[in-house]
Amino acid sequence: MRRKAAGDVALVGGCCLLLLLLPLLSHGADMPLGSSLSPANQALWSSPNNTFSLSFTASPTSPSLFVAAITYAGGVPVWTAGNGATVDSGGALRLSSSGDLQLVNGSGAVVWSSNTGGQGVTTAALQESGNLLLRNSSATLWQSFEHPTDTVVMGQNFTSGMNLTSASYQFSLDRNTGNLTLKWTGGGTVTYFNKGYNTTFTANKTLSSPTLAMQTNGIVSLTDGSLTSPVVVAYSSNYGESGDMLRFVRLDTDGNFRAYSAARGSNAPTEQWSAVADQCQVFGYCGNMGVCGYNGTSPVCRCPSENFQLSNPADPRGGCRRKIELQNCPGNSTMLQLDNTQFLTYPPEITTEQFFVGITACRLNCLSGSSCVASTALSDGSGLCFLKVSNFVSGYQSAALPSTSFVKVCFPGIPNPPLGGGGSPSGRASGVRGWVVAVVVLGAVSGLVLCEWALWWVFCRHSPKYGAASAQYALLEYASGAPVQFSYRELQRSTKGFKEKLGAGGFGAVYRGVLANRTVVAVKQLEGIEQGEKQFRMEVATISSTHHLNLVRLIGFCSEGRHRLLVYEFMKNGSLDAFLFGDAPGGRMPWPTRFAVAVGTARGITYLHEECRDCIVHCDIKPENILLDEHHNAKVSDFGLAKLVNPKDHRHRTLTSVRGTRGYLAPEWLANLPITAKSDVYSYGMVLLELVSGHRNFDVSEETGRKKYSVWAYEEYEKGNIAAIVDKKLPGEDIDMVQVERALQVSFWCIQEQPAQRPSMGKVVQMLEGIMDLERPPPPKSSDSFLSLTSATTATGVSGSGSTSMVSTFTSSAAPPAPTPSPNVDEVQQEMAVGRSASARIRDRASRSLLGQEPYMTM
Repeated sequence: MRRKAAGDVALVGGCCLLLLLLPLLSHGADMPLGSSLSPANQALWSSPNNTFSLSFTASPTSPSLFVAAITYAGGVPVWTAGNGATVDSGGALRLSSSGDLQLVNGSGAVVWSSNTGGQGVTTAALQESGNLLLRNSSATLWQSFEHPTDTVVMGQNFTSGMNLTSASYQFSLDRNTGNLTLKWTGGGTVTYFNKGYNTTFTANKTLSSPTLAMQTNGIVSLTDGSLTSPVVVAYSSNYGESGDMLRFVRLDTDGNFRAYSAARGSNAPTEQWSAVADQCQVFGYCGNMGVCGYNGTSPVCRCPSENFQLSNPADPRGGCRRKIELQNCPGNSTMLQLDNTQFLTYPPEITTEQFFVGITACRLNCLSGSSCVASTALSDGSGLCFLKVSNFVSGYQSAALPSTSFVKVCFPGIPNPPLGGGGSPSGRASGVRGWVVAVVVLGAVSGLVLCEWALWWVFCRHSPKYGAASAQYALLEYASGAPVQFSYRELQRSTKGFKEKLGAGGFGAVYRGVLANRTVVAVKQLEGIEQGEKQFRMEVATISSTHHLNLVRLIGFCSEGRHRLLVYEFMKNGSLDAFLFGDAPGGRMPWPTRFAVAVGTARGITYLHEECRDCIVHCDIKPENILLDEHHNAKVSDFGLAKLVNPKDHRHRTLTSVRGTRGYLAPEWLANLPITAKSDVYSYGMVLLELVSGHRNFDVSEETGRKKYSVWAYEEYEKGNIAAIVDKKLPGEDIDMVQVERALQVSFWCIQEQPAQRPSMGKVVQMLEGIMDLERPPPPKSSDSFLSLTSATTATGVSGSGSTSMVSTFTSSAAPPAPTPSPNVDEVQQEMAVGRSASARIRDRASRSLLGQEPYMTM
């Protein structure tokens, strides 16, 4: 009797325990308020036929953490609470008494919530479709299908207002076109894919509310209220095949959007279609500064060169970082060429850092830009160049790519070895043997060099043949004005291994050096030299023969193999920009000194244009290229280097060879017109305006009403408000307002958009010195108006009376320019007959008219 009573008690206790566990172990039953799941009890909520289940699984990135996921039979996840949010082993997924579905950590902190508390939720249920519902007795109040994570399954509608997210990527539907849109969100937002796969309905049609769905037969379809029937977006490769399987589309962690199928009971889905056919076209696939390529058919991630290393050696997709950062370069930085490589560029970069320049200019413009880290020149006939100035750069390398890219690295650039090798034991053994041979050879060579140095130190260091006589010969060369030829080793020694960097520009970095005769010099390491030895020496001789009080003197040069260096006289006070915009050691520059600098600079440029044997167009007049000696006398530097860097057909320089600086470039660069001395006049006018204002001409601020500074300054000048333009840092008692007004007038004449309206530099000097009378200058027009005028004259021809000449405006005895004849129709027709474009010829004639029939100048 007692045994029977004990059995009854055990039976009752077992029934009670079963009732308590029933909400956790139920298959297809509703889960009432208070139900919960946890990683520890291994419980799950299932759909009626066990097709889908909701439970905790180990996180794919951290096995010690867990995610609450809905999985298909076999273990394929299709939804996760909180889009993959993780909890520790003490966490839980619970349906609270208020009706809120919550993912909580072991500490009780809520990691994710459905935000349905207080809305009348009474139960939760997982359907056979894989949809998790929160509902009351009569309606559904929340469902997982309306809050997708990275997957859309059969029977689920994905609308234009929803997003799929995975790692640093996002997928959505374009609301108006139904296009599939993929974005990278790893640091900003980049749309790298926006494509519609069916053109039969997208042409000239705007959708109202497009919806994407995966059909049971393997078709990815699109529906909309404006369409009479669903349209096919894509066919899965196993389209139409039957069987007990799950079909779904998913945004994967690699940034691609794919269609899959998975047999019941299998945890390995099969890919059936992908939106991005070329995985390397996915932005950021290989991380920052990573380059995607193919080893066979599989994409692989590498760094751009041996100057980089993987940020995480265990994760090749984690990106790369420089072994030596650019700001820490012990020597000059350089651009390493990457053939058949493209740095992926999408809006907004495609509109802000896109230029029509040649491959050489694409490389050199990035080298000279402080914010540019890489560039890509397309060779597909478009003439496009993209400068990469963002904090994230994604690369793609393929033999089929018609593009060449460049990446900025510390000198020297070390390219990658070719892909391949297989890593066989024999390959590794031969590599080891190669290293042994290399070490032995290097040791022997180092020993010989050391012995040679020791012999020189003992026997030759104090020898007249190698010591004083050599220095005396160098002094004789210096005194005669001929350029002294230095060895690279000498310049290394004089600069202490290029240790003290004075600055850097578009042509290379500059270092302080001390010659054997104790002369302090500035040594410039040239970048981008494309000339042979003979031509380089000829151009150096031309530059060194150019002597003027307001030009920096070239003392000597070095030309040994790839090493090309120029040695200049040292300017104690550095460049003008440090006084105008920076923190120069001598403090701010007073007005009398500024005006003297303006006149001195104008005289130096005048000598280059009008007085030296070979007229030279500088092409890069800016404050950084105006140096100051110990008495603050202005001297122009870097003249003649434009021809050194790119000597090809230097009489007809166009935008493809631009070496100037944005903000100082004359509009004819943008109009692709020939460059003359008037281009330097424009740049000088911008510098003159900066001398008066102490304000960068290309800076836009609220003070100027977000206008271009030169336009704003002219408006203030027209109002008679000259004081508003003058640098606020100048002491009022030192300012000569007559000189200031004259300088402003000269500046506005110099920056006229049409070259024919600008004065020559000789007249600029006369105007500044008050020798020539000045009339009120017209307003500087915008570059757009200049380009429009150029386009109009290209189409209609240009007569000699196109614009007002500067000479007619000044009270001077100079004769006006001869009128320019209109294009000859017979000549045009004859040129068309031989195949040359008539419009191009008329454009040339129009350009010469706008330029006042000036001769082309050598640079």
